[in-house]
Amino acid sequence: MTNPWRGEVTLVIDGHPRVMRLTLGALAGLEAALAEPSLVSLVERFEQSRFSSADVLALLKAGLLGGGCAEVAADLDHAEIEGGPMAAARAAAELIARAFVVPGA
Repeated sequence: MTNPWRGEVTLVIDGHPRVMRLTLGALAGLEAALAEPSLVSLVERFEQSRFSSADVLALLKAGLLGGGCAEVAADLDHAEIEGGPMAAARAAAELIARAFVVPGA
């Protein structure tokens, strides 16, 4: 079950719902992977729609790692994401939003 108060987002990958979450460690790894100098610039990159499919993939991998799904993150490049690229992009945006905004605010 997804808990938005913990910043969790669920995405169906290879037919299985996977709970993702951006922990501080996952965010630090994401900053490094995307060569962003700060959390603010990372968020701005997504808010200003300056992201690529590789950025979405990196964000989903970070969320999977933060959610305890390292084996799924390692295979994500070849996985089937229910809803395709648009669902992946929506989940990535939701991960960023839930990492920095209190649900219902």
